[in-house]
Amino acid sequence: MNITSRRFQISALRPEDFPRDARPHVALMGRSNVGKSSLLNRLLGERGLARTSKAPGRTRALNFFLANERVYFVDLPGYGYARVPDRVREEWKDLVEAYLAGPGRPDLALQLLDARHEPTDLDRELLEWLEARGVRHEIVLTKVDKLSRNETIRTLVRTARWIGLPPGRRPLAVSAATGDGIPALWRLIDQVCAGRPAPRKPAPPPGGGASPETPSAARTGESGARAAIQGGRNTL
Repeated sequence: MNITSRRFQISALRPEDFPRDARPHVALMGRSNVGKSSLLNRLLGERGLARTSKAPGRTRALNFFLANERVYFVDLPGYGYARVPDRVREEWKDLVEAYLAGPGRPDLALQLLDARHEPTDLDRELLEWLEARGVRHEIVLTKVDKLSRNETIRTLVRTARWIGLPPGRRPLAVSAATGDGIPALWRLIDQVCAGRPAPRKPAPPPGGGASPETPSAARTGESGARAAIQGGRNTL
């Protein structure tokens, strides 16, 4: 996809704010400080479009960005960060559950893992939850520019085994800093979006109100989603 336009659409603090206009959604998910916002900026070709921070837990809403008036990219709150009030943590959890389980859920969920670190139990729980709900997903290793070539190869082999990929297959590995792996990631995104018809009506203005067809939060009581997203007390 050749990006000719991109813009911030809305910061959704409740399910009624989610765009529901039939455009495909690509969601970026992962632990706090895994590099979601940096990767989104690289994909859409505009530094600073999604705010980045060295302080984990900054993203507290679902931030929607519209590319080419065609595809929504969604920056989700990071999980595994506990230095926020319990009330706020519960609000994040319910919001993410509503997005992933309700109508209009992502066409592709990119679960990001920091290539420098071993996957955690929370990463495993989210992966299993996505698989159980039939959400199309892909593991993407980030920050591979921080590793040597040999370290990258070992990490790819280790992660492929963790996911359970067939022999010879490897997960995607990218660097938002250098652009390594970005063309391969775009090929995947293009493949997913190619099967969706072009929208017939323009998107609402940035920050606009909720769609009249938007349902309320759905299936927020499902224990699998809560375990994956909440992970006990150390949640989003």
